[in-house]
Amino acid sequence: MSQLSRRSYDSTAHERRLSKYRVTDDDLFDYVLRVVILSHVTSSKVADAHTKLPETKEKDHHYKLSGAISQSIVSIGDVFKEIGGGSKSVKFPEKLLKVLEQKLQSIAMGRDQAYSDQLTRRAMAVFYNHFMGDGFRKQMKENRSIEELILMFAAQSTGVLKKEPTLVDDAWKVELNNQIAQFVRILRECLKGLSHVSPELNSRLDMYQAKLSPPSSHDSAHDSASVARDRGDSVNTVQTVNTNVQEMPLAMTVANLFKIPEQTMQNEVDRLRKICTEKAALVDLKTCLKNINAGAPFPGRREDFPSEAAWTHWRTLETSHLSQLMVAMVSTNPELAKSMPSDDGPTYTSTRPGSIYSTTRADLPATTIRHVSAASTSSRRSVTGGFGGDSFPEGVDEDVEIRVGHHFTFIPPNPKRFYKRLVEHCIVTELELLYGPEVDDTDEVPLTILSQPHVQLINECAVRWRIGQPYRATCFLELIKQFYERNEIPMECIPVALQSVTKSLHDLEIDKWSTQDAELLANVYGGLHNIFLSSLYHTIESLPNVRVSEIQPYISVLDHIRESGLMSRFEADINSRLLDLEDRIRDVSVQYYQGKMQQLQSSPGVNRALPLLLMTDEIEKAAKQLDKRFPEPLIGRIDLVSLMVEMQVPLFIVDLQKSAKKLLESSTNGPTPDVPIQDIFSLYRRTKTLLEMFQAFCPNGQVEFDLGQFFMPYVLRWLSETDSKTGQWVHAFEAENAEGHSSSIVDLFDSLRSPIAFLQELEWSDEYQNARFFTSLSKTISKAVEQYCRSVEELFMTEMFPRPTEYLQPQKSSAWLEKAKQLAATSEKKVEPFNFQPESYNLYNQMQVLAACPPVPEKVERSRFLFTVKIVMAENLVPLDSSPSSLLDTFVTLSDEAGNRLVKTRTIYDSVNPRWDETFDISVDKPLWLMCSIRDRALMGQHDVVGRSFICLNPAQYGDYLTHDVWLSLESANQNSESRILLRISMEGETDDAQFYFGRAFRSLKRSEGDMMRIFIDKMSPFIRQSISRVVVKSLVKGGSSGLDYNKALANVTGLYRSALGSSTSEVQVPLPPSEKPRMRPEELSDVEIERAIVPLFDYFDANLQILNTHLSETAKEMVMLKVWKEILTVIDGLLIPPLSKLPSDMKPLSDREVDIVFKWLKFLRDYFYADGEGISLEALQNQKYRDVLSIRLYYDWHTDTLMEECVRAMQQSLREAVPVKKRVKTVYNQRNLGTIKERRREKKQEKEATSGEVILRILRMRPNTSEFIAQQLEMMANVRTQQERSQVTQLQRKTQDL
Repeated sequence: MSQLSRRSYDSTAHERRLSKYRVTDDDLFDYVLRVVILSHVTSSKVADAHTKLPETKEKDHHYKLSGAISQSIVSIGDVFKEIGGGSKSVKFPEKLLKVLEQKLQSIAMGRDQAYSDQLTRRAMAVFYNHFMGDGFRKQMKENRSIEELILMFAAQSTGVLKKEPTLVDDAWKVELNNQIAQFVRILRECLKGLSHVSPELNSRLDMYQAKLSPPSSHDSAHDSASVARDRGDSVNTVQTVNTNVQEMPLAMTVANLFKIPEQTMQNEVDRLRKICTEKAALVDLKTCLKNINAGAPFPGRREDFPSEAAWTHWRTLETSHLSQLMVAMVSTNPELAKSMPSDDGPTYTSTRPGSIYSTTRADLPATTIRHVSAASTSSRRSVTGGFGGDSFPEGVDEDVEIRVGHHFTFIPPNPKRFYKRLVEHCIVTELELLYGPEVDDTDEVPLTILSQPHVQLINECAVRWRIGQPYRATCFLELIKQFYERNEIPMECIPVALQSVTKSLHDLEIDKWSTQDAELLANVYGGLHNIFLSSLYHTIESLPNVRVSEIQPYISVLDHIRESGLMSRFEADINSRLLDLEDRIRDVSVQYYQGKMQQLQSSPGVNRALPLLLMTDEIEKAAKQLDKRFPEPLIGRIDLVSLMVEMQVPLFIVDLQKSAKKLLESSTNGPTPDVPIQDIFSLYRRTKTLLEMFQAFCPNGQVEFDLGQFFMPYVLRWLSETDSKTGQWVHAFEAENAEGHSSSIVDLFDSLRSPIAFLQELEWSDEYQNARFFTSLSKTISKAVEQYCRSVEELFMTEMFPRPTEYLQPQKSSAWLEKAKQLAATSEKKVEPFNFQPESYNLYNQMQVLAACPPVPEKVERSRFLFTVKIVMAENLVPLDSSPSSLLDTFVTLSDEAGNRLVKTRTIYDSVNPRWDETFDISVDKPLWLMCSIRDRALMGQHDVVGRSFICLNPAQYGDYLTHDVWLSLESANQNSESRILLRISMEGETDDAQFYFGRAFRSLKRSEGDMMRIFIDKMSPFIRQSISRVVVKSLVKGGSSGLDYNKALANVTGLYRSALGSSTSEVQVPLPPSEKPRMRPEELSDVEIERAIVPLFDYFDANLQILNTHLSETAKEMVMLKVWKEILTVIDGLLIPPLSKLPSDMKPLSDREVDIVFKWLKFLRDYFYADGEGISLEALQNQKYRDVLSIRLYYDWHTDTLMEECVRAMQQSLREAVPVKKRVKTVYNQRNLGTIKERRREKKQEKEATSGEVILRILRMRPNTSEFIAQQLEMMANVRTQQERSQVTQLQRKTQDL
């Protein structure tokens, strides 16, 4: 048996060894009956005295009683007398006032159970109100006198007690001393929690408390009925006491307790009455006092206490209490005294000792109540002195020899042993009655078990046998524990017994208990700890379904024992028991897991992931349930959740690893696998949650399991399946009608967001693996976006270039039909305006929505190479029929070495200098040769090759990552041809990176958007060029009829797009040089006539821009209108001067009138697009291109020599200030979203504007004998640009080496 168990269960044997006496029922009966007789004698005499007093002597009786009370009161002046005469006052700490305020408030509000008496609370409340006054607190802070504080409380209490109706005559004085004693005790308690308290202050308060004589802890709650009986002791009136057992309630209680017949009981009373006298009781008290001073074993000596302070405290209280009992007997029985004490001697009053068993005044006999009301109402404490040394109250008969030792009439040989046997006997008797037929199951039974008569009997014996309150409470707890072990009483009785121990510990600290009582309490606590730990051990069997109500009673008792601090001696044994409990919890957790898993796996079904999923639910549910029920560890140490998770999660991981192969096979066995991929990912999330739970509850635990490696194959397979479904996504969201176009892109994006959200919700722990997953998914999304762009472009091209069918509407004629009509016309060729349909704008809107791609994290990693090839333009193409007036309808293709076509541009009609400006991406991992072919579009049959050339996309050649302009000379049938094509080529590293793929998709979107925009402009451009042409200008100047119905044209022009006539202050003014002569304005043409010439163009804009305004978003609408404006500027620019080239031009300069007409048109069109502030802003309209067109007007009619001089000066200036013209290519990374593109646009606006040199060279092309000069200037510009490019490459190489 463990040390704890031996100390718990052998406490009875230990106590038996301390005594040579064995307690028999006969001995117990004898000593209990003696106490009962003494109690009856004293109480009966007092009752007779009150009954026989004549009415005429009542006042005299009250006078004598009042005198006795007054003599028993110690005045406050006497208490403070010893510190007078110049003794220096001791100041209390300033913080005491704050602590005292809280204490008084707690007592007044009834929150302090130690001071729950109503009269005490009332007195404290009155003083608290006075204490909170500003004047009083200020006074106390200044002098900080403890005596003044006590006196002020006495003054406030006096007013309260004098008004108390239950305190008759001078009884309030007794209660006043009681209240003062309690206030001193409160002050002492408040000082315990403060630092830097003067030892002198503590000793002074101890002295006041001793003089005021508060009762000891074991007398605090004793039945006040005994006081009245003690005061009625008399040694000369024995023959007047009625000793009939029927008139003795306690005697009948003893008879029933020991099952003694009434007659036998009467005989025993008669036998013992002769020796059970008041004088014998007084001798017992005197013997106790002498034993204390002589160091005898009983009632106590220094060896029985752990310290000198504990011994001194007990001796002071015990001698004081014995003295009070003796004085009470002397003061109420003059026959016991030879004379009364003198006035200057100590005076004494009595108060009965208390009990752990409360007895209210309602339980006392009526005669007792009448007596107590005058002397000690409701067990009021009184101020008394104490006997010191061998001194006894004056007048006590000293003829009787007082011997040291155990020579007592009423006190048995081993009082504690007798007391324990008595309490046990009472409990057994009560239990026999409770289990008897007289008590019904529905009757309420007190958890204290003991009835009131037994409580009164036990109290009487405890007082006469000098049993202290600590032992009373501990003894009762020990007996309750023993009865509980035998299953004779319910568990609820244990907390009730613990409450009495708690109250005793509150009244008296454990370090002031006797050593024997403290050890007994520790042993009892140890036994209880074993009992309830064992009960908890068996209750844990129901984990994880254990309820709070099932173990809370055990936990409460165990926590109470743990917090007492008395179990340190059993620490090793307790730790061992707790380890056993933890092991048991682990075993139960394993058993629960194994049983549950076996049950789940035995269920029918082919889904092998389902049992594992359900098991994770069970583990998580059980953990959350236990964590909610038991948020704190049991007994301060046992964490049920941690212990359960510690065992179950590793077991689950083991089962998961065992199922790895079967899970993989079941998830890949056909199009509808036995284990759906969704269940696999649910299992991943649940497993991840369990591992996080394990880490949280078991921070020191380790689980050898790589979660990411285990589930990575499933993610890769899901990514592969997602990639294979890309085509299905795009096909599912392709619109079939006009109404569906706008929503299809939203649906597609929702579909693309779904896998992204899915990966994000996985919260993959391995960051590298997670990055690879997102990279793969971004590649899939990029593929889907590119495929969707192609689909939208095909739909767009179908609508823009419809093929003829029998259902085709007349306004949707195809390209070849329109071309045939133009060729068949015998008159001058006239362009029919192309009217746009809403569906076209809807498709363009989708490109705008797609362009809102979110940015992705920065990452750079190079592997493959991505070439960006921009097919810019071609020059001097030679028609195949060699006719001077023939034009070409050309498009460009790029083919690889195997003849596979990689790139095809749109067709540019009626031009030998076409400009495509289309960009394409070509991915390579090694050098790739391409054939560049320009073909003339045929209406029927094969397209003729106009010219071809070859180029190699070599990563080594373009390793500088800069943009290269490559002019390719074309091989054609005409050997003298100087045809060539301009390709703008750049390269960047193609990486397996999410940012790269998103950027690539975004660039595809922007290119599709740009291509669709160019088609819009290409469709509008012919009519714009026809409306703003030299033919219209010359016909207007000559005054010839244009064949237009001007009245109808003016009626179609809306006022919304017209500006007021005259000059605008916002128009850019270009000053003329002083050498220029003012240009003559045409006087015969008004502004209205000039505007009439382009009315068809305004009508065309009105018709198509209205559709644009209705079906395009604000951003897309503004972009299209700016492109149209840019096209207008380009047309006007081409109308005034030819393009830059070293070849001569056959274009002739316009006259002054014609130039003025062109710039008038420019102003009208600008005002149309501005629309009085409701259209495009002036800042956007008057852009750099607009200013360049205006600058043409400055140099247009300068002399040729002057132009050459100005050109040389301008070229020299621009070359000195020029920056390298080559820049980094627009890579996928810097074109990955709208933010990067806008940033590049801002940088572009900050670049220096172009000089006027190029404008002058273009004007010189229309002058004779300027070809050589133009060629020289262009060659010089090319050489300087080449040198700057080389310098830039060198600088970049140096920076790369430095890095």
